[in-house]
Amino acid sequence: MHDFPMPDTAPPSGKIHPLVARLTTDFGWPRLDNAHDLREFTTRPGAHCLFVPGDGARNLETPDAAVVLPELRQAFQNAFDCAVVGDGIETELRETTRVLKTPSFLFFRDGDFLGGIEKIRDWDDYIARTSHILAAKG
Repeated sequence: MHDFPMPDTAPPSGKIHPLVARLTTDFGWPRLDNAHDLREFTTRPGAHCLFVPGDGARNLETPDAAVVLPELRQAFQNAFDCAVVGDGIETELRETTRVLKTPSFLFFRDGDFLGGIEKIRDWDDYIARTSHILAAKG
């Protein structure tokens, strides 16, 4: 049996995976790189979902989550807007919300944290959890 090198589809550590980058380039979602931007985005009226990608080079679920979130938003008829969390605030945000695993979706309404969904899930689980979170009063 021969050992053949497997192609590395993940970007080098510190690089943004193309499927994560497309959320800001193709969909126009903001990238939140500091506490001011985070506060400004999450305190707007309405519901918001923050995508916390984690390290796309080490976490193979990150690209999958980057594909799931736009579909989830569409399934909820754009009931929430979305942003991508930058590396500079990711750790503190994860610790503050106590949603520690990545990738994750963090939901806010009018500045209040409602809840989060960690890691890749079955589609029905996303629907159930998102429904429950969006029904929360905050």
